[in-house]
Amino acid sequence: MLTFGYGVQVLLYEVSLQIHTGEMVGLLGPNGSGKTTLLRLLSGVLNPQQGQVTLDGRDLHSWGRVGVARRMAVVPQELHIPYAFTVEHMVGLGRTPFIKTFFGAHTREDAAIVQEAMELAGVTALAARVFNELSGGERQRVMIAMALAQQPAMLLLDEPTAHLDVKHQIETLELVQQLNRERGVSVIAAIHDLNLAARYFPRLILFQRGIVADAAPTAVLEPGLLSRVYGVNVHVGILRGSEHISVSPPGTDSNVSETSATSYPRVHVMAGGGSGELLMRALADAHIPFIAGALNVGDSDHTLALRLATTVITEQPYAPIATSTLAEVQASLAQVDLLVICPIPIGPGNLPLLQQALDAAQRGVFVVLLTSSGVRGACDPTEAQATDDGLLERSGMAARDYTGGVGIALLQQLLQAGALLANSIGEVLDVARQRINATV
Repeated sequence: MLTFGYGVQVLLYEVSLQIHTGEMVGLLGPNGSGKTTLLRLLSGVLNPQQGQVTLDGRDLHSWGRVGVARRMAVVPQELHIPYAFTVEHMVGLGRTPFIKTFFGAHTREDAAIVQEAMELAGVTALAARVFNELSGGERQRVMIAMALAQQPAMLLLDEPTAHLDVKHQIETLELVQQLNRERGVSVIAAIHDLNLAARYFPRLILFQRGIVADAAPTAVLEPGLLSRVYGVNVHVGILRGSEHISVSPPGTDSNVSETSATSYPRVHVMAGGGSGELLMRALADAHIPFIAGALNVGDSDHTLALRLATTVITEQPYAPIATSTLAEVQASLAQVDLLVICPIPIGPGNLPLLQQALDAAQRGVFVVLLTSSGVRGACDPTEAQATDDGLLERSGMAARDYTGGVGIALLQQLLQAGALLANSIGEVLDVARQRINATV
């Protein structure tokens, strides 16, 4: 599993994936979600802080730079050249890994490969032009030709259609698809256009500082999931089975908008470490909209919440909860009718959330503590009851306090403020329905 960050900022957290020979994979996600960083890790430009990248079963760096370059080509978003290289010279640089000596010249075979690459990319007419004088779209096509000259087994593309008009977007992806189908080139491309991604990539991976979804377009391009990851409502239309998918902004039709006034979240779930899995699935099955958070990127509850919750409040791992994140939690608790706290481990990072929960309870928000028995699905009569009333031990949270008693004190105050215990998921659902019906 790969973990990587810049300084203390974790950008990718426990990313685990496998790309098979001949696959064509599209990487999706908003700006800053880690797509470009992942490509740099896969190409060896960056080294993971944890984990390992392997190529054909061997550690990537054991191949050496030349070995990697002979098997893998990278097309970056932009390429700045301080020299007045012509297009033909630029494409010829793709043969560099195959030149045996530092001052070695291109062979006739190299020259033929360069010409073929320019023809495939449609830049033959630009051969004598200076690369830096080309338009953004023309430069992009030249960079693809340079990558093709490497004759790679794997092609990594970072926003290959970013500077292209519609015609050249289609031509570029048709070319990539042709290389994949006819030559077996494995393709991994970061791409923003969801419609192009759906049309040309049989496998899509959706990123949000980690893998949120990894499947076929029909599964990944799901309106609710896209809305939560990108932060904007979209409408997804499927034509002729899964062959064509159309992603567009919501229209005025009431059936298009996924979230309506009647489905506004009335329940907030605090979870983490898998403690909220059964509850979130049960709420979704019962069609009870809910907000989840704050949850750390990479947490199993976070990944599931992105699929099931109406809104997910996200925080970075290994860092104190940000003031802005707490403000999101506070704003949510000011609107919901019910707060459910799952039996999460209580560490210093969770104390601010419990304090927000206590403030909400004191303002009149109904709070339920789901016991560890409820998560297991049945009450365990052998649980200890060491406090006066046994509630904290029965909640399963007393044994999960790693704050030297500060967390327990907050839980005691929550109980004093009227928080109730639920020993089953069913009890939580009953309370949720009662609270929602009482305020309709």
